[in-house]
Amino acid sequence: MIPDTRRRRASTTEKSERILAMSRSLPLTRSVLADTLAEATPNQLDLIERWFTAELDSREQSRRARLLKQAGFPADKTLDGYDWTNLNMPADWGREQLENLEFISRCEDLVLYGSVGTGKSHLAIAIGRLACARGVPVRFFTATGLLMRLRRAQQENRLDRELAGIGKAGLLIIDEFGYLPIDEEGSRLLFQIISDSYETRSIIYTTNIEFSGWGRVLGDKNMAAALIDRTVHHGRLIRFEGRSYRSQHALMTK
Repeated sequence: MIPDTRRRRASTTEKSERILAMSRSLPLTRSVLADTLAEATPNQLDLIERWFTAELDSREQSRRARLLKQAGFPADKTLDGYDWTNLNMPADWGREQLENLEFISRCEDLVLYGSVGTGKSHLAIAIGRLACARGVPVRFFTATGLLMRLRRAQQENRLDRELAGIGKAGLLIIDEFGYLPIDEEGSRLLFQIISDSYETRSIIYTTNIEFSGWGRVLGDKNMAAALIDRTVHHGRLIRFEGRSYRSQHALMTK
């Protein structure tokens, strides 16, 4: 009895290995699958359904992991426990609309404006990660990092390819806009990104500079006016109030 049991196990193992080997080069053909299902027993149908469900779940998990990696988030921020009390939302728009991501499907922009440390970047990252979980390609950059990336691509004669890669995102997050002034060439590169995104994808800006100061940041009032015009047309302003979270929870005291 024991040798027979071992032989059956060995045979099953060999057959499993052959099936796995065949699966690497045999994408499913619907007609063949339909014929197989027509001859399958109820137990076999249950097995196939479990197999397909597991495969689809695995592919979805892999896709989400790939989107998160491509996004380039600097931290694992989520909306769990997020403090919404310091946010001043538009009168006709609020947390529900933000969390359901309808602004992305409508190619609308968000400007998260407030003092340093009030939770702007946290919210931007959390919304970006939520978008990835729902299958939306996202790219996250600091304004400085984005400009460095574009300048390097321009120097290496691959700017068009870089812009095309960024353009595949459904949501672009530009963090810390206005923290450092931008020179004329950088302003043109940034404006090209924003102009290409207009009515084709959503942008989230985090900034501590009000609109009237964007011209000073970009060094070109006309370009700033054009950028603001595009942002305001299909965008919403969310104001962050209160004290810096980091200052309130700092280990270093006066």
